[in-house]
Amino acid sequence: MTYELYYWPMLQGRGEFVRLALEDAGAPYIDVARGGPGDEGDPPALAALLHDPSLGRPPFALPALRDGDLVVAQTAAILLYLGPRLGLVGPSEADRIWTHQIQLTIADMRAEAHDTHHPVAAALTYEEQKPESARRAVDFRTERIPKFFGWFERVLVRNDGRHLAGRVVSYADLSLFQLVAGLLYAFPKTTEAALKKHPCLEALHRAVPERPRLSGYLTSPRRIPFNEQGIFRRYPELDA
Repeated sequence: MTYELYYWPMLQGRGEFVRLALEDAGAPYIDVARGGPGDEGDPPALAALLHDPSLGRPPFALPALRDGDLVVAQTAAILLYLGPRLGLVGPSEADRIWTHQIQLTIADMRAEAHDTHHPVAAALTYEEQKPESARRAVDFRTERIPKFFGWFERVLVRNDGRHLAGRVVSYADLSLFQLVAGLLYAFPKTTEAALKKHPCLEALHRAVPERPRLSGYLTSPRRIPFNEQGIFRRYPELDA
């Protein structure tokens, strides 16, 4: 069965964490708003899903994944569902819960990165909250990036130095690559300096793009570029 991914067609955003898992596994899927080969996509389907009165368990926000009659929303929940089906999580319950815990921690850092440019309200523009953004970015650069990177490094070292959980790549490894890639876009000076202090994390970030299926995806037009509409935004003054 072909999975259906519902996410905004102009953003990597939270949907990209799901795309990476599907692409790495070679799973058949349709990026509904963007379509497939020869298909222009169906952006109105996103709103239709969010407001579908027939869904007894409606998603609050995108991304959402449809697998037959089942609709799963929230990035971490989607990956928790897909992990065993795509071979991207260990076989035991302990493996699944631990990998999910790591994914939730990645989501925490992703949210904090977003809040550097929108610390007051998502409805306001960056320009309307620049003073608050500058203060938030200082804390993120000096306190939060070292704290999160230090934890990811400890997890890698205590495992095998190459993977976050088990001895093979999990969806958490793919998501950590995406998190670091986003931070390198938004905070290049700070992130490059931090990676030098965390060699296992730096090695993981280099290794994931070399995976056969991902290498093709990451260099293809299907990989949406980072931009100033997404989670990770480059405002040089915030990376002072």
